Amino acid sequence: MRMDELERAIMELPLEEPPEGLRASILLATAHRPAPAFSFYELAGIGTLGAIALWLIVVLVSGGGALFVHTLAAIGSVVLRSFSNVAFVSWLATGAAAALWLTLLTGTQPLAALSHRSDRQGRR
Repeated sequence: MRMDELERAIMELPLEEPPEGLRASILLATAHRPAPAFSFYELAGIGTLGAIALWLIVVLVSGGGALFVHTLAAIGSVVLRSFSNVAFVSWLATGAAAALWLTLLTGTQPLAALSHRSDRQGRR
């Protein structure tokens, strides 16, 4: 058979009708699919917090309450000593001021706007 005759024979084959609702089910599974409730990073964060909470519950139930209280006291004393250190507080304030200054003065400019603006200058 030649290619023209083969194509004509293929086109003349009777085709079966698709089942009812096939197009709608394909669209629901692809284009109209609802967004997931949580992203991967949110699920990882929730899982991590849940694991930490479960660990704390197990420690408290197994009689580690006094150890837990001493651990919290040690963490509190380290934080208190850190924030009473003048050098630490001054570096923390300097970093916060620099971050605030950069945020307020530079603002947010999307890359699309920047490329569009440079494109306009090139046409002049």
